[in-house]
Amino acid sequence: MPGRRPSPAGLWWPRHDAVHGPARLASPAPAVCSRWRQRPQKNVAGGVTACKRPRTGAAPAVPAASLAPGATQAPPSGRWARLWARVRGDSLVRVLWLGRPLRRRLVLAVLASAVATGCGIALLGTSGFLLARASQHPNILAIAIAVVAVRGLSVGRGVFRYVERLASHDAAFRILADIRVATFGRLERLAPAGLRTLRPGDMLARLVSDVDATQDLFLRGVAPPAAAILAGTGAVIACLLILPPAGAALAVGLLAAGTLVPWLAAARARQAGLRLAPARGEFTAHFTDLMSGAADLHAYGAVDAAASRAAGAGTRLAGMERRAASGMGLGTGLSSAAAGLTVWAVLGLAVAATGTGALTRVPLAVVTLTALAAFEAVTALPTAAIQLGQARASAARLTAIADTPDPVGDPAAPLPLPAGPVRVRLRGAQVRYEPGGPLALDGVDLDLAPGKRVALVGPSGAGKSTVAAVLLRFCDLSGGAATLNGHDLAAYATDDIRTLIGGCAQDPHIFNTTIAGNIRLARPAATHEQLAAAAERAGLLPWIESLPQGWDTPVGAHGTAISGGQRQRLALARALLAGPPLMILDEPTAHLDPDSRHALTTDILTATQGHTTLLITHDLDGLDQVDEIIALDHGQVAARGTHAELLRDGGLYRQMWLSAHPPG
Repeated sequence: MPGRRPSPAGLWWPRHDAVHGPARLASPAPAVCSRWRQRPQKNVAGGVTACKRPRTGAAPAVPAASLAPGATQAPPSGRWARLWARVRGDSLVRVLWLGRPLRRRLVLAVLASAVATGCGIALLGTSGFLLARASQHPNILAIAIAVVAVRGLSVGRGVFRYVERLASHDAAFRILADIRVATFGRLERLAPAGLRTLRPGDMLARLVSDVDATQDLFLRGVAPPAAAILAGTGAVIACLLILPPAGAALAVGLLAAGTLVPWLAAARARQAGLRLAPARGEFTAHFTDLMSGAADLHAYGAVDAAASRAAGAGTRLAGMERRAASGMGLGTGLSSAAAGLTVWAVLGLAVAATGTGALTRVPLAVVTLTALAAFEAVTALPTAAIQLGQARASAARLTAIADTPDPVGDPAAPLPLPAGPVRVRLRGAQVRYEPGGPLALDGVDLDLAPGKRVALVGPSGAGKSTVAAVLLRFCDLSGGAATLNGHDLAAYATDDIRTLIGGCAQDPHIFNTTIAGNIRLARPAATHEQLAAAAERAGLLPWIESLPQGWDTPVGAHGTAISGGQRQRLALARALLAGPPLMILDEPTAHLDPDSRHALTTDILTATQGHTTLLITHDLDGLDQVDEIIALDHGQVAARGTHAELLRDGGLYRQMWLSAHPPG
């Protein structure tokens, strides 16, 4: 059907080259880990929310390069096969492949554009015939058909141009919507470990500016060139029938204006076009950092330096845009020159033919005005060539995201989740941030039995958050084992794991909405009573009820309208509302003053009583209430036991305790 939209799961042509062969299907990536973040989504079956991502087979759960047909065929052989593989691997071709389900709309746009351009050419040619014939004072019947044709061509030109714009823009916007959804899905799938090299502003530029830039492929890269070929060919044939030399001159002029001029214009702007998308991403990243870190920049007097860096990025971007604009100016000038020279050549040939008696005055006017109007078909091609170069750079940035392998792979046949209580164990767990790099975890053992509360302590960089990332399946183990009820944790789908294991990150994101909206994110269908229960367990309910707007109080962007302690409690209430069987709380008291830390720790220990919990913290107060304390140092277990046992035994935990509670 013409209106059928491509499935997001079928986007992206597979990356295929002669050196590496076909793009690989999803496979476990090297154990590359980063700090984890909460991504709450609703679990329809159980109403439980935890960190979730699209499952393999759902859009876009596997590397997007493997989602199109042909990803598993044999490597190409032979020169033509290698050339075809290179064409297929081109980023612009891969984006163009997304137009397959909408090819009827694109064909309609091409035909409508060709007819509209043809109407414009015929309109001027017919007008020339009408004026020249009318100068001979013929009978009105001799020009009646031309009069009607002028009216019909005028109306047809507008109607078919409208159809062309409607069809091409409809197809382009539909495809853009799918590209944006697929790109966001890939970014979500890759987060957090796969996005460590991308700045937030650059990711935003890819998701917005780069996706928008690809529309030029469908608006200016499909219909205008095809329409120029059809309409230009028709004009040349018409001139050849009237005066063959004039038709040949027009063919040469159109060929130069339609191929040579766009090539020269694109060459002029090529380097700027290739660097424009990365420069736009760099500027967006600097600007985003400047705005998001404005408070800290003011506090440390670094506003001028940050603004200078952003201004420098803006200056470089403006320079590249001027360079690209100069290419457009060159193309416009050369197109006008080619049109003028061609029309003068056609006019000269027609006048010469008239002087010899081979041509009369009426065909002279028709062939000259037809040649003049024919250049409407190729006028937009230089600008289109430049914008396609820019679209290629943007498409390359998008396909780079699509080709990035998943940090964690899903099994081909995932195990079903256990129905009863869950028990998670780590045995000799090892994790590397980079293949061949140092171990972030080395031989860590952890046993989270049902109802057990374990505290993970240690200095910064000891590997505490890496343990959380392993349990949440944000990174794979390099060695050792992680099991859920005796089965390998990697044997379960990542979506399913995050319905059982959830919690609160060290820097939870607070959305710019109301208190109720932030908490209800964990379970959108939660009732007011469930919200109130979660808020009460987090020690938040009395404060909410004291506010004039209560649950409808806006919290501001990133929770700036409330205190740091209330932000942490809000995130805790969200985690408690989700209620996963195993809750991980990563530094829930970070960035708080001592009194607030003590109060929040007390509320956390009260709220998690009888619930399987892994508490990652630097704050040792209240840890006498947990079942086990594990002290990590340089990725290894330095000590483990209860609060009293570790104080008696000395070692790292006792040093941390004495540092926080000096004698006397």
